[in-house]
Amino acid sequence: MAADSGSGSGSGSGPEPGVRIGSVHGSAVSFGGSRNTNTVHHGGTGAGAPDAAQLLEAVLTLREALVREAPRGEDRTALDAELDGVAEQLEGAETIRPGLPARLRAALERWAPLVESVSAAAALGSLLGALGG
Repeated sequence: MAADSGSGSGSGSGPEPGVRIGSVHGSAVSFGGSRNTNTVHHGGTGAGAPDAAQLLEAVLTLREALVREAPRGEDRTALDAELDGVAEQLEGAETIRPGLPARLRAALERWAPLVESVSAAAALGSLLGALGG
Protein backbone atom coordinates (compact mmCIF):
# COMPACT_ATOMS: atom_id res chain seq x y z
CA MET A 1 0.00 0.00 0.00
CA ALA A 2 1.35 3.42 -0.87
CA ALA A 3 0.21 6.79 0.41
CA ASP A 4 0.60 10.05 -1.44
CA SER A 5 1.91 12.71 0.90
CA GLY A 6 0.47 15.67 -1.01
CA SER A 7 2.58 18.60 -2.12
CA GLY A 8 1.56 21.35 0.30
CA SER A 9 4.08 23.89 1.50
CA GLY A 10 3.52 23.00 5.13
CA SER A 11 1.07 25.88 5.63
CA GLY A 12 -1.96 23.61 5.27
CA SER A 13 -2.99 25.16 1.95
CA GLY A 14 -1.83 22.27 -0.26
CA PRO A 15 -3.89 19.36 -1.50
CA GLU A 16 -5.16 16.82 0.98
CA PRO A 17 -3.05 13.65 1.23
CA GLY A 18 -4.47 10.70 -0.68
CA VAL A 19 -4.15 6.97 -0.37
CA ARG A 20 -3.50 4.65 -3.29
CA ILE A 21 -4.05 0.92 -2.92
CA GLY A 22 -2.55 -1.42 -5.48
CA SER A 23 -3.07 -5.12 -4.97
CA VAL A 24 -3.74 -6.74 -1.62
CA HIS A 25 -2.72 -10.31 -0.79
CA GLY A 26 -2.95 -12.22 2.50
CA SER A 27 -4.89 -9.45 4.21
CA ALA A 28 -7.71 -8.54 6.56
CA VAL A 29 -10.20 -5.87 5.48
CA SER A 30 -12.50 -4.07 7.91
CA PHE A 31 -15.53 -1.99 7.02
CA GLY A 32 -18.69 -0.91 8.73
CA GLY A 33 -21.20 1.77 9.45
CA SER A 34 -23.18 2.87 12.47
CA ARG A 35 -20.19 2.12 14.70
CA ASN A 36 -20.17 -1.54 13.60
CA THR A 37 -17.07 -3.10 12.07
CA ASN A 38 -16.91 -6.32 10.11
CA THR A 39 -13.57 -7.94 9.37
CA VAL A 40 -12.99 -10.28 6.45
CA HIS A 41 -9.75 -12.26 6.26
CA HIS A 42 -8.30 -13.22 2.89
CA GLY A 43 -5.81 -16.07 2.95
CA GLY A 44 -3.96 -15.00 -0.15
CA THR A 45 -3.81 -18.54 -1.52
CA GLY A 46 -4.92 -17.43 -4.97
CA ALA A 47 -7.63 -20.08 -4.91
CA GLY A 48 -9.92 -17.97 -7.09
CA ALA A 49 -13.68 -17.70 -6.97
CA PRO A 50 -15.64 -19.71 -4.41
CA ASP A 51 -17.63 -22.74 -5.50
CA ALA A 52 -21.31 -23.49 -4.86
CA ALA A 53 -20.57 -25.37 -1.62
CA GLN A 54 -18.60 -22.43 -0.16
CA LEU A 55 -21.33 -19.98 -1.11
CA LEU A 56 -23.99 -22.28 0.38
CA GLU A 57 -22.02 -22.50 3.62
CA ALA A 58 -21.78 -18.69 3.82
CA VAL A 59 -25.52 -18.29 3.12
CA LEU A 60 -26.43 -20.83 5.82
CA THR A 61 -24.03 -19.21 8.29
CA LEU A 62 -25.64 -15.81 7.68
CA ARG A 63 -29.11 -17.35 8.04
CA GLU A 64 -28.15 -18.87 11.42
CA ALA A 65 -26.56 -15.60 12.57
CA LEU A 66 -29.70 -13.66 11.69
CA VAL A 67 -31.80 -16.02 13.81
CA ARG A 68 -29.47 -15.39 16.78
CA GLU A 69 -28.72 -11.69 16.32
CA ALA A 70 -31.35 -9.85 14.27
CA PRO A 71 -34.75 -8.79 15.55
CA ARG A 72 -37.73 -10.70 14.18
CA GLY A 73 -39.81 -8.57 11.85
CA GLU A 74 -41.06 -8.07 8.32
CA ASP A 75 -37.62 -7.28 6.89
CA ARG A 76 -35.94 -10.25 8.49
CA THR A 77 -38.74 -12.55 7.36
CA ALA A 78 -38.25 -11.33 3.77
CA LEU A 79 -34.47 -11.75 3.98
CA ASP A 80 -34.88 -15.20 5.55
CA ALA A 81 -37.08 -16.23 2.61
CA GLU A 82 -34.53 -14.87 0.11
CA LEU A 83 -31.66 -16.72 1.79
CA ASP A 84 -33.69 -19.94 2.00
CA GLY A 85 -34.45 -19.71 -1.74
CA VAL A 86 -30.79 -19.19 -2.58
CA ALA A 87 -29.77 -22.09 -0.31
CA GLU A 88 -32.22 -24.38 -2.13
CA GLN A 89 -30.63 -23.45 -5.47
CA LEU A 90 -27.13 -24.07 -4.15
CA GLU A 91 -27.77 -27.40 -2.39
CA GLY A 92 -26.15 -30.15 -4.42
CA ALA A 93 -25.20 -27.73 -7.21
CA GLU A 94 -21.83 -28.14 -8.86
CA THR A 95 -21.81 -24.60 -10.24
CA ILE A 96 -23.30 -21.29 -9.24
CA ARG A 97 -26.15 -20.29 -11.53
CA PRO A 98 -25.64 -17.03 -13.45
CA GLY A 99 -27.42 -14.16 -11.73
CA LEU A 100 -27.38 -15.77 -8.29
CA PRO A 101 -24.45 -13.69 -6.95
CA ALA A 102 -26.14 -10.50 -8.17
CA ARG A 103 -29.39 -11.58 -6.48
CA LEU A 104 -27.56 -12.18 -3.19
CA ARG A 105 -25.64 -8.91 -3.46
CA ALA A 106 -28.91 -7.03 -4.04
CA ALA A 107 -30.49 -8.71 -1.01
CA LEU A 108 -27.56 -7.70 1.21
CA GLU A 109 -27.79 -4.13 -0.06
CA ARG A 110 -31.59 -4.00 0.32
CA TRP A 111 -31.45 -5.18 3.92
CA ALA A 112 -28.12 -3.53 4.83
CA PRO A 113 -29.44 -1.95 8.05
CA LEU A 114 -30.49 -5.40 9.22
CA VAL A 115 -27.24 -7.19 8.37
CA GLU A 116 -24.58 -4.52 8.89
CA SER A 117 -23.82 -5.69 12.43
CA VAL A 118 -23.74 -9.39 11.50
CA SER A 119 -20.19 -10.48 10.70
CA ALA A 120 -21.45 -13.42 8.64
CA ALA A 121 -22.80 -10.86 6.15
CA ALA A 122 -19.28 -9.51 5.65
CA ALA A 123 -17.98 -13.01 4.92
CA LEU A 124 -20.75 -13.60 2.38
CA GLY A 125 -20.07 -10.19 0.83
CA SER A 126 -16.41 -11.12 0.47
CA LEU A 127 -17.30 -14.32 -1.39
CA LEU A 128 -19.66 -12.39 -3.66
CA GLY A 129 -16.87 -9.92 -4.36
CA ALA A 130 -14.61 -12.78 -5.40
CA LEU A 131 -17.29 -13.89 -7.86
CA GLY A 132 -17.29 -10.45 -9.48
CA GLY A 133 -20.10 -8.92 -11.51
